[in-house]
Order: sequence, then C-alpha cells, then structure tokens
Amino acid sequence: MNAIINSIGIYHPKQKVYNSFFEKRLETSDKWIKERTGIESRFFAATDEYTSDMCIKAALNLSSVYNKDLSDVDFIIVATTTPDQIVPSVASQVQTRLKIPHAGAIDISSACAGFCNGLILAKGLIAAGTHKKILVFGADTLSKVTDFTDRNTCILFEDAAGVVIVEQSEENCLLETITETNGEFGKDLYLTNQKNLINDEEVIANNKLHQNGRVVYKWAIQTLSYGLKSLARKNCIALDEVSFFLPHSANYRLLEAVFHELKIPMDKCLDSVREYGNTSAASIPLAWYNGIMSGKIQKNDILLLMGFGGGFTYGGIGIKNQIENKYV
Repeated sequence: MNAIINSIGIYHPKQKVYNSFFEKRLETSDKWIKERTGIESRFFAATDEYTSDMCIKAALNLSSVYNKDLSDVDFIIVATTTPDQIVPSVASQVQTRLKIPHAGAIDISSACAGFCNGLILAKGLIAAGTHKKILVFGADTLSKVTDFTDRNTCILFEDAAGVVIVEQSEENCLLETITETNGEFGKDLYLTNQKNLINDEEVIANNKLHQNGRVVYKWAIQTLSYGLKSLARKNCIALDEVSFFLPHSANYRLLEAVFHELKIPMDKCLDSVREYGNTSAASIPLAWYNGIMSGKIQKNDILLLMGFGGGFTYGGIGIKNQIENKYV
C-alpha cells in the first residue's frame, strides 16, 4: 500500500518570549543569543497548558483548514519527550478528547527525531495494510523541563505542536527512509527522574533537561551532513535536485554550518528555530507548515526531512509534497 500526506496543522502557545526575557534573568544578551543560535523569539506554554492540549489544538487546526474528518482515523502516534504524565499516553488522551472511536494510540520517545520516526512508523503501518488513516504528531512542552539557571540550554528549548495525516493512496508520496542510533551518547542529552546515590544517600535527580552542548553540537553537525547525503542517495536524487530540506531546527548556526559544508544555499533549508526556538519533535512540522503558507513549498516538490536528537538517534524520510496552501 502507498501513502500520502495532504493536510497539516500546527499550534503554538500564546505567550511569545523574546530574548530580552533572558537578559533580565541571566548573564546574557539578545546579541549573544542571536549570534550563537539565530533564535529571536519563542513561545512558552501556560502553567495549565500541556502537550496533550497543544496536540488537540493542532489537530483542530488541521481539521478546520483542510476540511478533514478525524472520526475515521484508525491510529494515533504522538512523538514527544514531554508527555503530560507517563500513563495514560498523550495519544490516548488525543483519542478520547477528539472523540475518535476505536483507534490505536501510542506515544513514541525519540526526542527531536520523533516526528520523522512517527512518519516512518505510519508509512510501515499503511504499507502492511493494517491501517488506513493515521494522525502523526510532533509535540513538546520543553519549557516545563528546562533549567532556567543554565544559560546555555534555557535559551534554546520551547513549546509547540504539529500534526499531519498519513493516508492510504494509489500514489506513493512517502518515499525512502533512513534510521540510526548511537546510544553511547545518551549520557550527553537526557531527561530523567531516576534515583541516584550520592555519598550513600538516595537522591532523586532534578527533573530537568541536561545537555552537554559541545558534544551534542559536534555530533549533530556530523550526523546531519552525513544523514542528508545518505537520504538523498537512498531516494536516488542529487542534493541539488531536492526542492527543500526540512532538518530538525535545533540551532540556526548549526544549520548554516552544515549547509555551507554541503554547498547548499540556505534558502533551500526551511527552519522554524529563529521564530519558535528549538521545539524538539514539533520543529519539522512547524517549518513544513510555514513553508507551505509562505508559498515556498509547492505541490509535488521533493522534500527531505531529517530529525536528530537525544539517544543519540536520527531518522529521515523523503516526501513528495501534496499539501497545498488552503489560505490562498
């Protein structure tokens, strides 16, 4: 069975936060943040707003803009590192709150690679003939697990959600994929409630995101460069023949370094990090949505999506774009 994606929805919280927010709290500046990350603004969830809430609003955005009936969705995948709680899953909450009967529902945890891995999983379920219509979300509320005393990380991570529907189709629009993991780097980027022993006393680790920035940055540059070349080869296309690249928006300076190395002009790299910050699993659908709404991405454009993150793990997929701008 072939698969198609012809609808997309996003949501970001109302609270827009500029770099001046951090200038008042830390030894940093708007200039320092822009020079090192490219980030100009981001959005923080409200105190009582969680990942499931953002998923619902993204799904309603998709449904209203693309006139999609969600009642016959038969599987729901939510890629997130920040579920409302461990059990029940965010996907099961989406199922009941959207009144979708009988659908299967799972959360997957692969950090910033989550959305691509969700698409790869949905593609496989469609190909197997076991499912016909699958909601795939990328959503995170990272502001709730960010250490706001760490100036190197707190400026990066923010909140948003994106969603697409993967459906059975006669035409093949979800193309070749790649996946890989380097689990030995797990110690360099993690979020845990695990108990630790310090001086024979049991201490529960602070439930905050921990990142070894230098190690993560170096790995991300190497992985994204290698991964995009590998993904292009697997899809039998040259890099200069790709319409647009949609890598995970971790850091705009990182993207500039990779695309300079690959000799690809930056206008072919669509990001969301400058406006939204690093939204983890939501960053690629945000960039995809904005690329469509801005008129850059057109129907039948070939896109290469590449997510990479905690684990360290990455996943990529080629897409023949069938999503159109419904606001035109």
